[in-house]
Amino acid sequence: MIKHRRAALGIVAFGATTALAIFGAAQINAQRGPDREPPGGGQKPTEAMLKACTAKQANDPCSAEGPDGNQVAGSCFAPAGLPLACRPSGGAMGPGNRPPQGQVNLGTPIESTRAQTFGVLCNAQTAVLNQQIGLKSEAKWSCERGQRLLVSNGIPDHAIGTFPNPGNPNSISLQSFRFAVAVDPVARTGSGVRVKDAGFALNGIPFDPGTAERCPDNATEARACRAQEGEWSIEALGQSTFDFGTDNNHAHVQPGGKYHYHGIPEAMLSAQTQAGKSMQLIGWAADGFPIYARYGHDRANFMTSALRPMKSSYRLKPAPDAGRPSTATIPMGAFTQDYEYVAGMGDLDECNGRVGVTPEFPEGIYHYYATDSFPFVQRCVKGSTDSQPAVRREQQRGKGGQRRGRGDGNRPPRGQGKR
Repeated sequence: MIKHRRAALGIVAFGATTALAIFGAAQINAQRGPDREPPGGGQKPTEAMLKACTAKQANDPCSAEGPDGNQVAGSCFAPAGLPLACRPSGGAMGPGNRPPQGQVNLGTPIESTRAQTFGVLCNAQTAVLNQQIGLKSEAKWSCERGQRLLVSNGIPDHAIGTFPNPGNPNSISLQSFRFAVAVDPVARTGSGVRVKDAGFALNGIPFDPGTAERCPDNATEARACRAQEGEWSIEALGQSTFDFGTDNNHAHVQPGGKYHYHGIPEAMLSAQTQAGKSMQLIGWAADGFPIYARYGHDRANFMTSALRPMKSSYRLKPAPDAGRPSTATIPMGAFTQDYEYVAGMGDLDECNGRVGVTPEFPEGIYHYYATDSFPFVQRCVKGSTDSQPAVRREQQRGKGGQRRGRGDGNRPPRGQGKR
């Protein structure tokens, strides 16, 4: 179980086998084309490359054994959402060299939202055997050099459903996750940055709310929808046409053995949270802001106000989009495109977040919610996904020479300017 200074996460006792709904003949096994991560190019850093920069800062010189077994020299580099690793001089190191996904959509920083999360759950960790699958769950968080870091093997520390199952033919296996975010996030004025991986739970399991499943335009039957083909993005939750084999934690498994959450991880919640009597931090988003489960204060800035389930500001569109497969065959709610955001309709913004007080941040902080309705887990983030903004600001000041005072070094990393 997870250990930290604030409060221990409660574990809900489920049976060894979580009951799965039995779907009708019209339902489809959507995992024939699983929601795998999109292919990415480039070379991933080896364990040696990561260790070479453990006690270093960005741009420090380093030397490590490369993937081909040869010794390489270079400098420490921190791609968005990842820890420092030794990048060979003059060479690329995987997709980390590309601009962080969607950052052109960010607006300017809202200084009143700048948070300092250092010291909050920095030592959270889990090390427990998951007896259902005979694998040990291991996750370790730390905070150093302006980053919140996670190393995890991707094994859940709680009761899970049966995998494989009729809707999901995959088995959970050991993973190697490394995740890094800034400890001083700041929200921005734009509509947010669309992200595929929304963040990580405290137990080291990723939040990955979307799927890679698609339907072609004007499909005449559900079985015509196949993996990664078509324009209509299929939702894993909130619909009953396609069977993704999710368990009671709104989670399932990708072909590579990656167990991940599409919604609220129920087994992580304490008895107090399940009863609506406490507000529980369950993870950290891709921009470094916290994620809470279901409940928030009725009055966002008053700790003494009652707790209630947070309501998202998304709803089903009044009518389907042009070219959508017939609702007689595939009802509304099956596709991401079936939903629309209506500002002020609920408690939360387009990224399923808001500013308000929380147990860990009694003075208030921008934070996200995993909710019972779409989007279930945020599909965008309001802050930058750059895990080392302070380092990059220092780099910019250094490159500016005598122009150091221009902008006071507070300009955002390249690609994050005013839009």
